[in-house]
Amino acid sequence: MSQAKYGPIDQIGYLVDDLDASIQRWITLMGVGPWTVFRNVRLDGRYRGHAGVVTMDVGLAYQGNVQVELIKITNETPSPYRDAAGKPILGIHHLAWVVDNLEAAVARAKGDGFKVAFEASNPATRVAYMEADQEPGVLFEFIEGEGMREMINAGIVAARNWDSSSPFHIIDLSAGDRL
Repeated sequence: MSQAKYGPIDQIGYLVDDLDASIQRWITLMGVGPWTVFRNVRLDGRYRGHAGVVTMDVGLAYQGNVQVELIKITNETPSPYRDAAGKPILGIHHLAWVVDNLEAAVARAKGDGFKVAFEASNPATRVAYMEADQEPGVLFEFIEGEGMREMINAGIVAARNWDSSSPFHIIDLSAGDRL
């Protein structure tokens, strides 16, 4: 029986400086794919108490039952994706869990000693990034969104059946594409 308080980790997030090149490396070096790429993602939120809009491009693929998320920040808004000097952070960024009730997950994490660093939303999802003083350098994210678990399960199946053809599916949110 697992002792994980929040269940199995659903996602490992990485921040990258070139999304397309990073996806190609993941395909070539590790055989991970296919990728769903979301262009022009917008998150309206609060980072350390300050309101702001963060924009990004995101690539999602699966390794086993874990979603790999690659994030390329596309604006300069202060956010958990930038260091204190405003420079983009690169590398492993967060571990995440999909939850049915974001408020309950955040309350439980606060009870466990976590602090909220960033809360944000868009029409498809709501997220909260939490931090723990005992684990500097990594954030812990809770994600709530209708159909999120189904999307992950479909991605896991697609990855298991992937024959290396059609490595990308691009959804451009600025063009009116829907999630």
